[in-house]
Amino acid sequence: MDTMQLSEVWRYPVKSMAGGTLEHTVIGPLGIPGDRELVVVDESGRIQDARARHLLLRHRATMAPDGRVRIDGRDWEDREVARWVRAAAGTGARLQRWESPERFDVLPLLVITDGAIEALGVDYRRLRPNLVIGGVKGLAERDWENRYLMIGDAVVGLANLRERCIITTWDPETGVQDVGVLHTIRSEFGGTFALNAWAARPGVIRVGDRVALRDAFDKAAAPQWGRYASR
Repeated sequence: MDTMQLSEVWRYPVKSMAGGTLEHTVIGPLGIPGDRELVVVDESGRIQDARARHLLLRHRATMAPDGRVRIDGRDWEDREVARWVRAAAGTGARLQRWESPERFDVLPLLVITDGAIEALGVDYRRLRPNLVIGGVKGLAERDWENRYLMIGDAVVGLANLRERCIITTWDPETGVQDVGVLHTIRSEFGGTFALNAWAARPGVIRVGDRVALRDAFDKAAAPQWGRYASR
């Protein structure tokens, strides 16, 4: 695996909406800056996501050069965006900033490899990864739990394989559901795919960076991020 590299970096400024790629970023305690910066909440303030509100996946969120989140080209506080959110997530639904780690389903980063993507054989955007690692043969990533990836001057801790849910059944282009995707993940991959991860050491990463797999990392070098390892 000496030829592994960082192939893609994905950010999703609004939880459960489509996102976009980055050429470089810094990763830290909350993963990629701006990732899941906004969430959709209902009238009682509970987060609504695509597991129950799959129409949210039909909208694409990006970040403008000024740092503002834009949804389908409009500022997130635009009245038309508010209407779209209610149409997708129900009367009373609205966008809200959510700064705590609870905006992530498990950990702040999700890592997947090109070998695993090929093995599954579906559009990998269904899996909503943050980091795509290239140059990996087959299902090697399934042996990476509790190991580390050295990327640029950052270290990514790999916790465990991600349990997959109904979100994987929705086609990111057409919005058509195919429950067979989740059935395949459950029958052939034990219900898990890709790896829950966190920034064990913060740093800048760039598409094209060499990636090295390690069994150990000196956590004392960055104790403030160690709490993510046990989540």
